[in-house]
Amino acid sequence: MAGYPSGMYGVEKRNWMHLLVGVGAGMLIGIIVVGAYFLLRGRGSAPADVQAGAETAGGAVYTAKASDANEQVAALINQAMSLLKMNPPKTIEARDSLNEILPMPMGASQRQFVKSELSKLSEEWLFSNRVLPGDKLCGYYKVESGDLLSKIGSRNKVPYEILMEINGISKPQQLRVDDTVKIINGPFHAKIYRSEFLLDLYLQNTYVKSFRVGLGKTGKDTPTGLWQVKSDGKLISPTWTDPDTGKTYEADDPDYPLGSRWIALQGIEGEAVGRTGFAIHGTKDPNQIGKAESRGCVRMFNGDAVLMYNLLMPGVSQVQVLD
Repeated sequence: MAGYPSGMYGVEKRNWMHLLVGVGAGMLIGIIVVGAYFLLRGRGSAPADVQAGAETAGGAVYTAKASDANEQVAALINQAMSLLKMNPPKTIEARDSLNEILPMPMGASQRQFVKSELSKLSEEWLFSNRVLPGDKLCGYYKVESGDLLSKIGSRNKVPYEILMEINGISKPQQLRVDDTVKIINGPFHAKIYRSEFLLDLYLQNTYVKSFRVGLGKTGKDTPTGLWQVKSDGKLISPTWTDPDTGKTYEADDPDYPLGSRWIALQGIEGEAVGRTGFAIHGTKDPNQIGKAESRGCVRMFNGDAVLMYNLLMPGVSQVQVLD
């Protein structure tokens, strides 16, 4: 019987075993790599409207996916967002581009995206002590002899409280000659959408951010039209008498309903003309926000009401109420 040299057989056997092990290891590595790819892809996937295009602040990218999306708007959003990828980022140019896009016809999710990005940017260019290059809405001012923070604010049509906040000034008396402070070129305005219980804040014509609000109940609806902040209408925790019950509330009463700020409004156009007793104010009950339960006033979360108090200028700032 013919036989195979034992040495040769052993070499061939070992070679086949090595080959099988190598192939198996390669397949295993391939499975792991593919699995990891899809796992990471799944974990890192963005929302439906954030898939391809320009990077957002969070690293995701935008493209229109919703059925009501406007492809032209999507392209403009991409162009605006690409400005934030530059080194250094062109924040003001991106802000202005997104703000120009906002009035255009677009899908609801696109509008929400634009507003969200503009709101994020406002923390950089507005609610900080920095003035970014090319910003015409903010600037620096060197304090002169005789200056008061209230006068500086009045010249620029903004309350002095917001200047204190962004400049880290705890008391107006701390202002000193030759100090350099950030100023804001006002005024601020607001638009309220009754159907959405939403207040949109603007600096001049530039969108800043949105706030949820409570509005008037049926029969005591918040009137549409154009309002203006009354010249003497901004108060801190004022005494208030309920016109329905005649009960008077003081700020330290446990059931005081107004929160800590009151911004009285006077009607100047539309259904608002001649209407009195309306205001933007806080609330003791946060559950009232997003509902039609007031006597016609605009209710806000207390922190939001304080911010609005610091932004709206008496006799100048306007509030438009829309359906």
